[in-house]
Amino acid sequence: MRECDRMPSGERDRMRIGELARRAGVSTRSLRYYEQRGLLCADRDANGYRRYDAGSVDTVARIRELLAIGLATDDIREVLPCAQGGPGLIPCALSWGTLERQMAQLDAEIAELQRRRAAVGAYAQVMRERRSQDEALAARALRSA
Repeated sequence: MRECDRMPSGERDRMRIGELARRAGVSTRSLRYYEQRGLLCADRDANGYRRYDAGSVDTVARIRELLAIGLATDDIREVLPCAQGGPGLIPCALSWGTLERQMAQLDAEIAELQRRRAAVGAYAQVMRERRSQDEALAARALRSA
């Protein structure tokens, strides 16, 4: 789990989960999931409500960016410290290694999809040839009948 930065409550702009969801453009369910996966930190107030700091809006934006490029939440948890202060990642050992692994995985998936496409294409070609042969046989049978 990600270690949350703890500051006294009065030192930062605090918001409840609904407010963060509205500001970040995500559901409260997503925020709870991010917290469960160790991607997002929340304090609890006296009533047990989650309280987030103002920086959580940017953190959620980074999480969404990293999810959109296909990173798993475990990988995001590793690189999130490198993803602060705007879009993209600050170059650090964690971000390079994770992104290199992700690109290698994508290359392998692309190669597998290309192999499968070629196999489907070959199968379709055989079917087209057989259909042409069947049509020719049927035409000959009709002529001789």
